[in-house]
Order: sequence, then structure tokens, then C-alpha cells
Amino acid sequence: MKYLLGYDIGSSSVKASLLEASTGKLAAGAFSPATEMRIQSDRPGFAEQDPDLWWEELLNATRLLRQQVGFKPEEIISIGISYQMHGLVCIDRDGKPLRPAIIWCDSRAVEIGHKAFHDLGEQFCLQHFGNSPGNFTASKLKWVKDNEPDLYQKIYRALLPGDYIAMKLTGQAVTTVSGLSEGICWDFQAGGLAQNLLDYYGIDAGILAPLVPTFGDQGRLGREAADLLGIAVGTSVSYRAGDQPNNAYSLRALEAGEVAATAGTSGVVYGVTDKAVYDPLSRVNPFVHVNHRPEAPRIGVLLCVNGTGILNSWLKNNLLRQYSYEQINQLAAQAPPGSDGLQFFPFGNGAERILSNRDPGATLRGLQFNRHDLSHLARAAQEGIVFALCYGMEIMEQMGMTLSTIRAGFANMFLSEVFASTFANISGCRLELYNTDGATGAARAAGVGAGFYPDFTTSFKGMEIVRKYESGGTGSQQAKDAYQQWKIQLSSINQ
Repeated sequence: MKYLLGYDIGSSSVKASLLEASTGKLAAGAFSPATEMRIQSDRPGFAEQDPDLWWEELLNATRLLRQQVGFKPEEIISIGISYQMHGLVCIDRDGKPLRPAIIWCDSRAVEIGHKAFHDLGEQFCLQHFGNSPGNFTASKLKWVKDNEPDLYQKIYRALLPGDYIAMKLTGQAVTTVSGLSEGICWDFQAGGLAQNLLDYYGIDAGILAPLVPTFGDQGRLGREAADLLGIAVGTSVSYRAGDQPNNAYSLRALEAGEVAATAGTSGVVYGVTDKAVYDPLSRVNPFVHVNHRPEAPRIGVLLCVNGTGILNSWLKNNLLRQYSYEQINQLAAQAPPGSDGLQFFPFGNGAERILSNRDPGATLRGLQFNRHDLSHLARAAQEGIVFALCYGMEIMEQMGMTLSTIRAGFANMFLSEVFASTFANISGCRLELYNTDGATGAARAAGVGAGFYPDFTTSFKGMEIVRKYESGGTGSQQAKDAYQQWKIQLSSINQ
């Protein structure tokens, strides 16, 4: 038997999938740790993780895979990597991290990005970068330069989280065009590095890693990594992408008009277009998609809400400790659509792009001691997450994007009947849920990158739809009325 191996490096856990290459069926799946990885937040707006913790959990997840399927070292054809986007890993010449990684939900660089947006010119930034420099990787690197100058001088390469994991596997510090784009280090018009922004920040382009293709040979497994993983030396790493472009690939969202969604720690709706589009306020963000080619542009427009699954886990860990996630979903279903007027605003995980990088914190509004119970709280949280995502989808539609059918993995928040049906009812879209996730998608993509699959279509063999939801279902009007009330209150919160 031959297998493809995919990893998804999240901020909560590392997931691993072992895919039967010939059938496209999942042979084994695992994640580590069993409880969520800690995010260090020593100051308001800060969010950091030790990059070597990701590596440790990758090794643990691989061991768990091997307990399910005793694959031989030579049976792994290739490895694919999905990773949490917009992070910054600073390494020295020996490949050692110089500081904890500044991860995606860290807000420290917001004002740095705002100033660059103003000084370089808003229209210039939007036309060339598709975005404000905002709170993305380049701005985080500028923060290190300004606030930790001695450490900055020691940086050999500034990497994304997936670049770091690939380096641990292969010994090579390289990146992709899609990766540079997510860090606002890519100029769409020039088709090269965002030199104007790098110059403005005083960042030498040499600190960025050399480019490799998203699909293709990105290095070979070294001896140390091979021994730790139990995989043959020389096995190729043939794909890497940020978690949201990868999630879109995992759900066959590759062509203009195709849309994917996910609702893990953060929530995302990601639509593909073949045109250069941008939001004048940079509340949703276009990046180079995984299958982009200069002669056939593919741009992924990313709507992200930081406070989605993390709100659900906060409720479970603090207020609903006696319930499993499945029981919380059942609890939410006991309350009526609209949660009897209880409103949750899930903005408690750093600066929110759809709110123009404001960080208002989470808000629970309308609580009545004589009317509301835990079921209302559970449902209001899930509805609030849906409302925030649909608020962002309205911005995408204002940009001229058409959203009609949205695909998502049957996982995380989409396991909840309340969440999935409310999502369809409020968005007005058909929702299709599939038996896939980021790690499985990365494994499929590795098959393309290694040449085992001749094309994208072949790589999706074995992927099946699990559930469908149409808009206009039970409680649709109540949910829509609740959403309109939620938007009215949002205006007073987002100030």
C-alpha cells in the first residue's frame, strides 16, 4: 500500500492524515495534543507560541497515526503541509527560533500597518498588495525590528509557520508566492516582492526565504526528521499552503465563483475569483490562491472572524464544563431561533479585520435572569458566530462576488445542527458539508505536487458529501430577524 501524508499545523492542535493514495480514502487520522495548545498572551493583544511545540505535536500525531496503521517507511509517497496563516517565526543561521512565534491572532502590529497604509497611500496599497499592510506578517516583522532591535539583527530568515515546519522536515528554509502574499510581502501588479513596503519598513528583502512552487518539490526528508517520523530519508515535501487557501483546495474551491468555509478556532469564508478585487476598507483580504498562475490568475478573498470556535471552547472550559461539545450542540438546539433576544458578539480573540482591525472584546447583551438559561447561552454563542460571518459575507458581495453554494468540512462548528442550519438561513446559500479536513486536503495536494495524481480532479477521488442545508428552513425568519437586531447593536459596539 502507498500513502500520502498531510499535516495541518493549527494554533490549537496539529492534525495528521494518512491517505490511501490509490483510492483517496482516509486510512487514519490523528491530532495532538488532546487538549488545546496554549497561546501565550503576556500583554493585551499579544499572542505567541513556541514553534518547537508545533514540531513536538507533529511527531506525536504521527505516532498516533502509526498506532492505527503500521505503515512502512518507504510506503509514504510524499508529505503536504497546511498551516496557521500570518504568523512570524524568526530563525538564526542554525535554524533555531530566536523568539516565540507571533501568531495570526496577535494584534500588536495594527498601528504599524495603519501608518504604512496611510503613508504609502491607501489606493497604492490596495492596488499593489490587495490589502492594507494591517496586522499581517510584514508588519509583525517591523514590530520586532522596532522593539527588539538586537534580536532583529540576529534574524537569518523570517518564516511563516508552515515554512518552519517544512524546514524541520527538510533542512531548507523556503517559502511560496502564496505565503509571501499572506504576509503582504507580494506585489500583485509587479508580480514580485512588495519592495515598496519592505523599503518603507526598512526590511532587507534578503531576510525572506527563497521561493518554491506551492505544488512541487519543496525539499526532501532529512535523516534526523526521517528517524523521528519513521519515514524514509529522501521522501518529498511537495505542497504547502496557509490553512485557508488549503481548506479551499480541500473542498475543491479552485475556480472563480467557488467558495469554501471553515469554523475552527477562527471562522473563515474564502471565495475564489479571477479578477483583482479589494475592499476599500481592507476588511476582507485577497491573497494569491494555491493554483494561481500569472497567465490564469486565481485570487482567494478571505473573510476571517477570529472569535468563532474559540468562543465555543471558552464557554465549555469556563461555564459549561460538565458538557461535551456534542452536548453543547444539543443544548443549543433546545433554545428557539434568536435565543429569545440574547445576543453574543464573538469579538474576543484579537483585532477583527471585519471591524477595521478594532478589538472591542466579546459582548453578551440582553441577558434576562428570569428568562434565559444555559441553552440560550449556547445558542446565542453559535448564532453570534454565524451573524459575524454573514456580516463579513455582505462585504464580499459588495465587492461584486457571488455567493450561492458554500462548501465546508463536516467538522468543528459545522457539526452543530443549529450552527449549520442558521448559517444556511442567514447567508441565503446552499451549504454542503464534506468528509474532509485540512490535513486530508494537504495529503491530496501532496499527491498532485509529487506527480502521483495527474491533475486536481483526480486528487479528489474518495471525497464525499455528508450533509446539505438549504436556506429557508425551519426558524429561518426568526433567525433573520435576530440577525437584523444583532447588526443594529453591532454599530454601537464597533466604535
